[in-house]
Amino acid sequence: MSDNDNKLAEEWAAALGEQGAASAGGTGGAGSDVDFGEAAPASIEQFNENPTASKAPLTREERKKLDAIMDIPVTITMEVGHAKISIRNLLQLNQGSVIELERLAGEPLDVLVNGTLIAHGEVVVVNDKFGIRLTDVISQVERIKKLR
Repeated sequence: MSDNDNKLAEEWAAALGEQGAASAGGTGGAGSDVDFGEAAPASIEQFNENPTASKAPLTREERKKLDAIMDIPVTITMEVGHAKISIRNLLQLNQGSVIELERLAGEPLDVLVNGTLIAHGEVVVVNDKFGIRLTDVISQVERIKKLR
């Protein structure tokens, strides 16, 4: 990570920590216990569905393949909601038009990676930029099952 990346990560962690402390007296939602410190990279063994299976260390070749996979870029999307409208109504939209979404105000957003739901979260603002605090993360086993 570059110095700018480290600085930005520290700013986000500090801001989210402050926001979590400020809301601690509130609802105490699932997102308030999140640790935004440096996370250890997940090893392939953590994704094993059978916890009683033997955990042989990865060979050099396996680790090299895993490292290559870990560097693949993915697209992460936060979805507020969606709506279906006719082409006629679509063509009538102009500045100031309002499109009603199916989601209720206050409901968590969906967090998708390459179109697959991985978590739910809430919008936060840090340094005049939007971010998302994850409130409910789909388990690793469930996410892997969805990929198959």
